[in-house]
Amino acid sequence: MFVIGGGPAGLAAALAARQIGLDVILADRAQPPIDKACGEGLMPDALDALRRIGVNLGSGNGVCFRGIRFLDEKLEAEATFSNHSFGLGIRRTELHRILVERAKDVGVVALWGKKIEGIDTAGVVVDGRTVRCRWIVGADGFHSNVRRWAGLAPNWNAARRIGLRQHFRVRPWTDFVEVYWRKDCQAYVTPVGVDEVCVATIGREDIRGSDLVDMFPVLASHLGGAELIGPTRGAISKSTRLPIVVAGRIALVGDASGSVDAVTGEGLALAFRQANSLAAALAAGDLRRYDASHRRMGRMPRLMARTLLLFDGNDRLRRMAFRNLAAHPRIFSRLLDVHVGALRRSALTAIAQPLPRADIEQEARHLPQNGIF
Repeated sequence: MFVIGGGPAGLAAALAARQIGLDVILADRAQPPIDKACGEGLMPDALDALRRIGVNLGSGNGVCFRGIRFLDEKLEAEATFSNHSFGLGIRRTELHRILVERAKDVGVVALWGKKIEGIDTAGVVVDGRTVRCRWIVGADGFHSNVRRWAGLAPNWNAARRIGLRQHFRVRPWTDFVEVYWRKDCQAYVTPVGVDEVCVATIGREDIRGSDLVDMFPVLASHLGGAELIGPTRGAISKSTRLPIVVAGRIALVGDASGSVDAVTGEGLALAFRQANSLAAALAAGDLRRYDASHRRMGRMPRLMARTLLLFDGNDRLRRMAFRNLAAHPRIFSRLLDVHVGALRRSALTAIAQPLPRADIEQEARHLPQNGIF
């Protein structure tokens, strides 16, 4: 099997394939560690999916967090993960280093700094030479060349948003991932070290790091003029969907196979689950199984993205929802369990019944049906 793309999605696909006994070559034009603007928080389902491919992360690799907290001016609502599970804040470069080392340990042949020129009937063309292979996996990101070469394309795109990631030298003030909200923008704060936090700001317009003080004064008070560590990175965030993610012997994983807005925090978790599902389909010799499971896996994250982006664009709706979540923390925690796969989606109706939703639903009916839906 040949994996094109050496980010977390490609490395996870390579590791999963090695577990079923496939020989794997992975190639990427970049050299590790590969960095990318990212919220740097792994939810419990992401950690579970990594364990299934032999990667065990714990507090020694980052900082554990026990739930999610939403903040909007004076409103706060928080939810904890069930069954004593936890998420992990970890630098993107550190995660990549761990995955690269694990891939090397299990025998993945990695071709770093190599240009992938195309695919042909025999295999993958690397630096002018065709490497023969039975299966080809495209894990080359949002602007995937493999997707284009395979004749696959998104049939739905949500509105584009712009993200900015920064690291600050400050002791984390909470063991939650905090999400600060205002109209058309959020700031996500993830502890990633004993004296370091990651702040990812995402909005519908370009954002500068200096905007944090004016946009999120409570967050700015926590940072208190903390030292900025390393470079600031930007990225595009949006949800996309493909009608099909396989073509012949080619399969797509990660953002190459479609994406969900970063508001969900589920990008990496989806990629890791896709890697496990792809390996099962490869073991059966039938990529159609992967295509079907890929569609199922994407439904809940897309639903969550649509719901949270409703809050993004409407202050009144968001604050009504947050007041209800703050008044019913157990329900918020159960909704979080559904989001991270610890509870079935069918439980949503029963969970939400105690919430006084009439006002929220009435407000939502008046929202414009624009490109984010």
